[in-house]
Amino acid sequence: MSRAVTAARPGPNSLIDSHSRVAVVIPCYKVKRQIVDLISNIGPEVDHILLVDDACPEHSGEFAASKIDDARLEVITHPENQGVGGAVISGMMSALEKRADIIVKLDGDGQYDPALIPLLIGPIVEGAVDCTKGNRFFNLENLAEMPAGRVFGNAMLSFINKLVSGYWDIMDPTNGLIAIHANIVRQIPLEKLDKRYFFESDLLFRLGTVRAVVCDIPLQAFYRDETSSLSIMDVALSFPRKYLNRMFKRLFYNYFLRDFNIGSVSLVAALILITSGSVYGLIKWQASYETGIPATAGMVMISALQILAGLNFLISFFNYDMGSVPRTVQFKLLRNSQME
Repeated sequence: MSRAVTAARPGPNSLIDSHSRVAVVIPCYKVKRQIVDLISNIGPEVDHILLVDDACPEHSGEFAASKIDDARLEVITHPENQGVGGAVISGMMSALEKRADIIVKLDGDGQYDPALIPLLIGPIVEGAVDCTKGNRFFNLENLAEMPAGRVFGNAMLSFINKLVSGYWDIMDPTNGLIAIHANIVRQIPLEKLDKRYFFESDLLFRLGTVRAVVCDIPLQAFYRDETSSLSIMDVALSFPRKYLNRMFKRLFYNYFLRDFNIGSVSLVAALILITSGSVYGLIKWQASYETGIPATAGMVMISALQILAGLNFLISFFNYDMGSVPRTVQFKLLRNSQME
């Protein structure tokens, strides 16, 4: 079940520590119609608005700068398109240079109300978590407004991301509304993050490697007539390879490089037993097929018992992995170590 922080809608500064500097990063590509209203609705709790024009053919960044008189606004322009991830990375680097304490990623298409920012960053200010992200799946009423294709696709991606990132208690991994404490961002190799649409999933994987505490914030998204630049074919061809790569890295980092525990033993035993049982069974089946002599009950049992034992060890591993979701807030530990 998804773990989420719920609260009543706050006033502009009710959750904001006056000592916390907040920077909002807005990746900008073909959002000229929405961008002015979006920025105009960002409240006084935000100190810096970093608009990253990712070689937008509509020149959305230049348009916003000409229409909005706000000292907080800064436009970063990419001469060549880098993708949503590349735009967010540029914004995050700029936010770190400005010594922001909390960095918020807000999509430029107006899908999320900027008035949600205080609610999003509240748990971080309170020291309860390192990172928060939106969750459109928490309330059933919100699903009625979401296109059916998005509901199914995001549900499948949510399960895959749980396995890949190790965050078994969160949903909606591709949500575009995210807030992270700057101390955590500094621990992430930003240059290694995926620069395209795999960015959010890759970010969750990287957050898991630094043991950051992440929680969901229930929210409502608004779907208009904007056209997505996401290619379904690109997702189908590139995402599976990237998911497998991050999953193997996580398992290696957490269960063999940084630690060796009962989960490691269970995983190794599962892989050995399932593989040996399957190989033994296939060899005997091939021999039986070629000779026409049926395999004996003993041969079948040897293969089946190995596979069943391996599955039991695999269930044990998943049980251990689900109980190992990060619970200790890291940014406070990092802040204390920097002060020493």
